[in-house]
Amino acid sequence: MSQGQAADGTAKKPVGDEDKTPSPAYRYYVLAILIFVYMLNFVDRQIIGILAAPLKEHFQMSDSQFGLLGGIAFASVYSTLAIPLAWLADRTSRVWIMTGALAVWSGFTALCGLAGSFGQLFLFRMGVGVGEAGGVAPAYSLIADYFPPNQRARAMAAFAFGIPLGTAGGTLIGGLLAVKYGWQTAFIVVGILGVLVAPILRLTVRDPKRGGTDAAAAAAAAKIAPVAVPVAPVVAEALTDTGLGRKVALVCFGIAGVFAALGLLSLMKVGIQNPVIPFFGAGLMAVIGISMWIAKTTGSVIMKKKSFWLLSLGAASSSVCGYGVAGWLPLFFMRSFDLTLSQVSWYYAGIALIGGLLGIWMGGVIADRMAKKSKGAYPLVPAVAFIISAPCFILAMNSPWLIGLLPGGGSHAMALVLAFVIFLIPTGLNLMWLGPITAAVQHLAPAPMRSTASAIFLLINNLLGLAVGFFYFGWMSDLLRPVFGDESLRWAIYTGMGFYLAASLLHFCASRTLSKDWID
Repeated sequence: MSQGQAADGTAKKPVGDEDKTPSPAYRYYVLAILIFVYMLNFVDRQIIGILAAPLKEHFQMSDSQFGLLGGIAFASVYSTLAIPLAWLADRTSRVWIMTGALAVWSGFTALCGLAGSFGQLFLFRMGVGVGEAGGVAPAYSLIADYFPPNQRARAMAAFAFGIPLGTAGGTLIGGLLAVKYGWQTAFIVVGILGVLVAPILRLTVRDPKRGGTDAAAAAAAAKIAPVAVPVAPVVAEALTDTGLGRKVALVCFGIAGVFAALGLLSLMKVGIQNPVIPFFGAGLMAVIGISMWIAKTTGSVIMKKKSFWLLSLGAASSSVCGYGVAGWLPLFFMRSFDLTLSQVSWYYAGIALIGGLLGIWMGGVIADRMAKKSKGAYPLVPAVAFIISAPCFILAMNSPWLIGLLPGGGSHAMALVLAFVIFLIPTGLNLMWLGPITAAVQHLAPAPMRSTASAIFLLINNLLGLAVGFFYFGWMSDLLRPVFGDESLRWAIYTGMGFYLAASLLHFCASRTLSKDWID
């Protein structure tokens, strides 16, 4: 008898699961509150973007330093701790995990407003990442167990509404509070809001039966009474095959050892000047190794599949631009469009909200409809979206030049209106992947492994996308500053558009392999 089975050979029911079938009204209530929590997740995550100018001025930061603050500080712990917390969520109450996560990330967001140095702010942003690590993968798993497969991409897309809502809310609320009361107040107010919401989440949301909607869908398809989905044999087989997961973990430990050795050499003053960087790298790789060791069972199931790597690396490539551009556009508007902080707060909040909501919903609806003919539609929809996004972003950033082609040259106000309209297109297209891809990842592993599978996907997506993306544009801006001056950020964003092309290619390849790797 394996650890994943009870005495009668069936799969153990993780702590907190409810057998009661949820009503449609309650199902949508749960989705609504999960969307709101995800919105708070992105408010606290993205608020730093609108506060770039006052933070850079207060702490005298370069673009590269700000890139570290918005990327590595958050993503290093957010990405790595997501796996242990998701592993725990697959075995205990997902709602308890999310409640604790919300309280922690909100508390650290409030503490950011009390930071007295760059180092303190860096550590508090790491704390935000610690909390948010437990906020997404369990939510994916909950949604998968509240909504049947034929509605899952749309439900995931609706959940992803939290991204534009949070980005817009963080931009607008954070920017306006910073203008009137200072950046410290902006952090404190949004942090306290999350702490107040945490008890509501815990008291009103319950864990549904894992795999219950899959069982109902299978029964309906066979026109028989619902029975338990036979996932236990799949899980039992996976428990005996952890080789690939172990190998990945051991490779991470090996890399951590190399970084640690470099740190020791630095302390001995042999070749390397700053020991902080290699020791940080050693700690990061050690945590990834521990995470992958914990997730070795699920890792061995999903990492054998080409679709997993194509979906993960494709999402990560798009996220380099998605997170990076979202974090740097407010500063770009101030530098290149001559907008004030207050003006940018309204301007960019509108772009993020309207474009994001339309794009996410369209992605989920189109993928669900097309997937009735082929599962490959899930990655094919974002593949097409990404190939269109890059030129649209470049056109939007050059709206003053486009307006200048009109008789009389147009005006600054006309250029802003044109840029707003064009920016809506790539903003929406950039987020169309969220519903289809997160739904597809749910079907690369059996139901009891979904939280952990999502966390491994998010590890790759965020460690590459968020950490690299936010830092890349700041680093490239500093690199190009001697040539382009205050327009260096514009050219840095241009260079990042190549990541969209890579994302499109990877997702197109995934559309050819997904049907083979799919688990119903």
